[in-house]
Amino acid sequence: MKVIDSSKLLEMIDGGYRYLKANKNVVDALNVFPVPDGDTGTNMSLTMASAVKEVKSVQTDDITDILTAYSRGALKGARGNSGVILSQIIKGLAVVLSDEKSITTKSFAKALGYSREVAYNAVTKPKEGTVLTVIRYMAEQAPSLASKNASFINFFDQLIKKGEEILQKTPEMLPVLKQAGVVDAGGKGLLCVFQGYYNVLAGIEIPEEMEAEDNVVVPAAPLEAFDNDEHDLENIKYAYCTEYFVINLKKHVTEEDVEKLRDKLMAIGDCVIVIGDVSLIKVHVHTNQPNRALYHALQLGELDKVKIENMLEQHRALVKAKEESKKEMGLISICAGDGIASIFKDLMIDEVIEGGQTMNPSVEDILNAVEKINSDNIIILPNNKNIIMAAEKVKELTKKTVYVVPTTEVAQGIRAAFAFDANKPVEENVSEMIAAYEDLKCGEVTNAVRNTTLDGFDIKEGDIIGLDGKTIIADSQSVEETTISVIEKLVDEWSEVITLYYGEGVSKEETEKLVNKLKEKYEDFDIVSYYGGQPHYYYLISVE
Repeated sequence: MKVIDSSKLLEMIDGGYRYLKANKNVVDALNVFPVPDGDTGTNMSLTMASAVKEVKSVQTDDITDILTAYSRGALKGARGNSGVILSQIIKGLAVVLSDEKSITTKSFAKALGYSREVAYNAVTKPKEGTVLTVIRYMAEQAPSLASKNASFINFFDQLIKKGEEILQKTPEMLPVLKQAGVVDAGGKGLLCVFQGYYNVLAGIEIPEEMEAEDNVVVPAAPLEAFDNDEHDLENIKYAYCTEYFVINLKKHVTEEDVEKLRDKLMAIGDCVIVIGDVSLIKVHVHTNQPNRALYHALQLGELDKVKIENMLEQHRALVKAKEESKKEMGLISICAGDGIASIFKDLMIDEVIEGGQTMNPSVEDILNAVEKINSDNIIILPNNKNIIMAAEKVKELTKKTVYVVPTTEVAQGIRAAFAFDANKPVEENVSEMIAAYEDLKCGEVTNAVRNTTLDGFDIKEGDIIGLDGKTIIADSQSVEETTISVIEKLVDEWSEVITLYYGEGVSKEETEKLVNKLKEKYEDFDIVSYYGGQPHYYYLISVE
């Protein structure tokens, strides 16, 4: 295998996804922190799933079209930092290989070099000992390997070995990895993708039982799908949406006549759907000649439930209504928990996206929320460090002006939302929203999901641990004890207010009991609690 054609490329893309998905839990288990948010494998596999879905929609066998879809799909589906970086690696491959007449090991090595560059540029402060290190080392070794190996099977075999070699060194580059006794999860995920490529080329079977679960399929529209037709009113080529049933078909009508009706409609319009048989036909078409659409059907039988809509007039009405309701600024917040979501909605957030520690929203999820808001200026509150990069990438996919207020905690997002003033310019709002939470101290209380020694604590699975960002600051067997310990470490001489957001595993009564204890301990403080409903985290805490 010295040259990869379009057919083999499609197989490789699918194989890379399926092998990564098969090893998702292995990658997740490499999460450094012993909290139930080990989602690197999940984020990367969902990113690849989106890429595969986009590739499967390509109607040609042109390599450029395939690679363009691969890159765009990965970006649209990118979840978390690991997913965003993976999407940029794929983008680098796609940009270079799309310009090549044929994909050889030398052109692939060249593409890896650009992938490294794009991936590093995507990260504001690149850290060695991460997936960036793995792609960098593989890109550095690739030209030499390609010059010695025209065969892709040999090339990938040796390239993956080089990747494994540097992956095993990541704990020496990042002390936190060494302390936890794991290699970098993102680097492992990247190698899984390349292992999937290799398995396809080498004829090594990816477990059969994974295929049914992993198959990425765009579901077919149900029979009644166009009863509530969503027209692309922004780009109208054919003005009249025409729908009808053909009933009481004539005796001479055959299945072939039904197919001919579809062909005739396609000649005079688009968005053609012809569903049914010689007993009943349901038709939908966008056309500038609805009279002809009806005439063709009348040759087969009687018409029923005819509906013709002027989409140009719909568009004019839509534009008018949209302009009348347009806002100067729109706000998006990302959070987990119905209580937290309600708080943001009460603060007049326009769109609340479900997501957080255990499920980072994709770039496409955030983009959809951006496009949904009737404003040209959008402010996003990620409320999680692992979502900021995905939010930033939305800027590449929309014509709107997007501002990311880099909140890493839910409490920061709430404080920022409080500071928003619709009467002030957007840039001033962004500055004031950032300034509003700079003095806020935040903590979380959750349970350990595995044994580890980290940040001076000998942690056992099931322990209740407290965190300040990503640093463990408390450990005990009691939720209440750990929570009080976290607050003790967050409070200083300037503190005045303690806020608790209790999660789905904590009752209102338990929280009230804890609040009463805290009031006895901190007599001069304002101590309040709200239902957050967040999963996995007993309490989210803020001190100000």
